[in-house]
Amino acid sequence: MIIPVRCFSCGKVVGDKWEAYMQLLQSDVNEGEALDELGLRRYCCRRMVLTHVDLIEKLLNYNPSERSRDRPIDADIRP
Repeated sequence: MIIPVRCFSCGKVVGDKWEAYMQLLQSDVNEGEALDELGLRRYCCRRMVLTHVDLIEKLLNYNPSERSRDRPIDADIRP
């Protein structure tokens, strides 16, 4: 989803470092060096960035208003 603003363990701000981290990875810097360069030295903060899965772009493509109004909602659930 959206990267958390703060580290869950220590409370350091990590949300503002995501874009810079992605740019460093695209410029062929490995993960460890990129995290060091961004000042993320604690393993709890590194975990927040390394394990984040950016799904927001996929979720923005979902439009619930496109669902057919005559079809019941639980019709999608039943086989």
